[in-house]
Amino acid sequence: MNDRIYVAKLGKAVGLKGHLRLFIESDFPEQFKKGTSFTTNKNLTLTIEEYNPNRDLVKFQDYNDVDTAKRLTNQFLYTTIEQTKNSCNLENNEYFWFDIINCNIKENNQDLGKVVEIHRYPLEDYLEIKTAEDLVKKNLPKTFLIPYNVDNYILNVDIKNKEIEVKNSYEILENS
Repeated sequence: MNDRIYVAKLGKAVGLKGHLRLFIESDFPEQFKKGTSFTTNKNLTLTIEEYNPNRDLVKFQDYNDVDTAKRLTNQFLYTTIEQTKNSCNLENNEYFWFDIINCNIKENNQDLGKVVEIHRYPLEDYLEIKTAEDLVKKNLPKTFLIPYNVDNYILNVDIKNKEIEVKNSYEILENS
């Protein structure tokens, strides 16, 4: 399993001392702190020397001038699942996306399918479900979306057993 998680993109160098613009693609900005290491898409390991959240600037150890920092522009930063679990705090009913992917979706003990992707839309997140084979054979769509909404659709999330119990979702599948 690929245990790398994309968390940010590095922008252009800012100033003369090696600072770079940081575009965070994570719900956990607290993981960007001094001493934290990330890998890049070019397999470099970068350790944060300083991070300024107000200006979205980051500086890495051993990148002390504009010329060395420029070499990092447009690279992607990755962390690991283990590092994410250690440095990011979840609220009640919050889960890491990598824990939700591959969960089986069940409604009234019927297997509806498996989570293959999560889509972020302005109002809420949606689980993309690959429909169970027996339902596809009944001419139901191969994939469908369920809003990640605990009031109307999500009854219970069991990460340990990779299972999400839902309601009102078979109807979405039938109408997809």
